[in-house]
Amino acid sequence: MILPNFEFHGAGECVAEEKLSEALPSEQKFRRIFEDSMDGLILWNDMYQIVDINYSGERIFGLAKDRLLGKSLIDLFNTVEEKKQEIMNHIEQAMQIGKKCSSIVIEMIDGTVKHFDYSTKPKIIDGLNLTVIIDVTEKAKMQEQLRKSDRLSIVGELAAGIAHEIRNPMTALKGFIQLLKPSIKAEHTMYYDVITSELARIDSIINEFLVLAKPKEIRFQENDVCQIMKETVDLLSAQAVLYNVQLHPEYESELPLVYCEPNQLKKVFINLIKNAIEVMPGGGRITITIKKEKQNVQISIHDEGTGIPKDQLNKLGEPFYTTKEKGTGLGLMVSYQIIEEHNGEIQVESEDGKGTLFKITLPLNQMEIN
Repeated sequence: MILPNFEFHGAGECVAEEKLSEALPSEQKFRRIFEDSMDGLILWNDMYQIVDINYSGERIFGLAKDRLLGKSLIDLFNTVEEKKQEIMNHIEQAMQIGKKCSSIVIEMIDGTVKHFDYSTKPKIIDGLNLTVIIDVTEKAKMQEQLRKSDRLSIVGELAAGIAHEIRNPMTALKGFIQLLKPSIKAEHTMYYDVITSELARIDSIINEFLVLAKPKEIRFQENDVCQIMKETVDLLSAQAVLYNVQLHPEYESELPLVYCEPNQLKKVFINLIKNAIEVMPGGGRITITIKKEKQNVQISIHDEGTGIPKDQLNKLGEPFYTTKEKGTGLGLMVSYQIIEEHNGEIQVESEDGKGTLFKITLPLNQMEIN
């Protein structure tokens, strides 16, 4: 079979360049071009059956060629029906206009989510169709990180000014409220309690802004993460009881010390456990696990709350994004920032209606901390 040479140029711009077989010396050269391409190349017939696929295509889909040949092009994607329809629309348009370029986010057969740019050219050789696929998942992640970084930078610039402007009148309000306390009648005590509670909440938000605006110098030292978590659980046990929530710790014995800043980690643990408690107003169980995972310590916090829809998971940690009615999103944003400063990582697994799992990974090698 004579195979054409296709080139793929960047996201959103797919350029297919066909060289006529007469201009090239042999079928062997076409085969070499096909197999050595960095992009995934798939040849398929009008029944959508895969006739040939190169090594890059095997790598992208995580399946060997012998498992892919004869398989339907559509069945490569383990996803919801509207995504399959999106691929079908792409193919139909390619058949009509001669070439079609698209981008798509798809859940693969192994459950991973990947970003693809792909181009389809119909009837390219011997009546077969060619689809060129490039995996741009890492590029998409980098773009998302840059977007979050830009937003974080903007928040940092605004935070100091906002905190200053709010804190001055806040100080006056709290002072005068305290002066009024002795003269408040018994029937108005509830109003006083609500006012002081809301003022305390505003003060807490201001403090979170100040952390973003003026991050403190972090002094790392070797610490027992289990001990830090035990202190956090003791601190939040009363709130857990009020919500009818059971905190269930499972700590692996004889864990190595972690090079970290204990107060910063405690702040992260408090944020995550408080969030877990608050998403279970009817009660439930929070499982807290700490174990060694290769050259890392992994801390897992698993609640039995309502969960988070998949399309919202990647927004966690962004400023002002929250799933709570009265939340600001700043607590989780600060938590992500702290773990990043520890050269660690926060991963979230959740399913709507089935709870949420936060996994914190911290490196054991102190030399990894900058």
